[in-house]
Amino acid sequence: MNARATFDPVRFGRVAVLLGGFSGEREVSLMSGRQVLEGLREAGVDAHPLDPREDGLSALWEGRFDRCFNVLHGRGGEDGTMRGFLDMLAIPCTGSDVLGSAIAMDKWVTKRLWRDHGLPTPDWVELHREQPLQEDLFARLGPVLAVKPAREGSTLGLSRVREPQELPAALEQAFACDEQVLVEPWITGRELTCSMLGEEALPLVHIEPAVDFYDFEAKYISDATRYHCPCDLPAAEEKKLRDLCSKAFAALGCSGWGRVDLLLDQAGKPWLLEANTVPGMTAHSLVPMAARANGMSFSELVVAILAQTLGEVP
Repeated sequence: MNARATFDPVRFGRVAVLLGGFSGEREVSLMSGRQVLEGLREAGVDAHPLDPREDGLSALWEGRFDRCFNVLHGRGGEDGTMRGFLDMLAIPCTGSDVLGSAIAMDKWVTKRLWRDHGLPTPDWVELHREQPLQEDLFARLGPVLAVKPAREGSTLGLSRVREPQELPAALEQAFACDEQVLVEPWITGRELTCSMLGEEALPLVHIEPAVDFYDFEAKYISDATRYHCPCDLPAAEEKKLRDLCSKAFAALGCSGWGRVDLLLDQAGKPWLLEANTVPGMTAHSLVPMAARANGMSFSELVVAILAQTLGEVP
């Protein structure tokens, strides 16, 4: 059913927009949540902000909410914890279920599942804080390495490592975010992302950061990053990549809405990087950009996502 064609804001009842939270992505979540709140209210939805850190979880039942729009990025919101809590309260919520959320949050599990499904993802080495530093990482993975926490988002804790002497500092930064760290080859190429809405893969976005790589500032602060949507790929090639991302999203048990990030290397081969079940919804964010290229305003997008809590597919 098309949410835009049957839209009546009253049917949603009283809606909590979950934002902020406790993770390292709190500030981004606050920005995303304010945008979502504005978009829902523009459509006439009775939407109210709820920050678990400031308002407490008791506000969920004290506020007599009929459903929730989850914009809690990172741990405690995107990892299935909040979804499980809401399931216990029988409050419908946007996004993937508990299992899909937990899997997508863990890059190590994500990559193993993609590999098991025959989907392309870069090789990796998993490290834990207690184990000794492996001296052969460059020999095994390549001349430039990506070091990242296994369960973090918004490129928090991510480093590009070119020399062995840079590795200890990069690992320390990643371990500050998580007890589990992944080391991968740094792939140079075209950075792409595919937004998912229901069962549809939206137009790809090609990201061109003005800096060396698409870090936190390039994502959320800088106006120098360039975005191409529709992307500058032949239609047939883009369709193949969108189909690949749909398979990757489904392989993790994800549903509802989200985003799959990938790289196209210099030989034109795609490499899946990660999936996001609660992607950014700020003024710089990619899901609204892809939806706009598909003819949807931001308000129509958030209403379509919320309509999924009523069993409607955009």
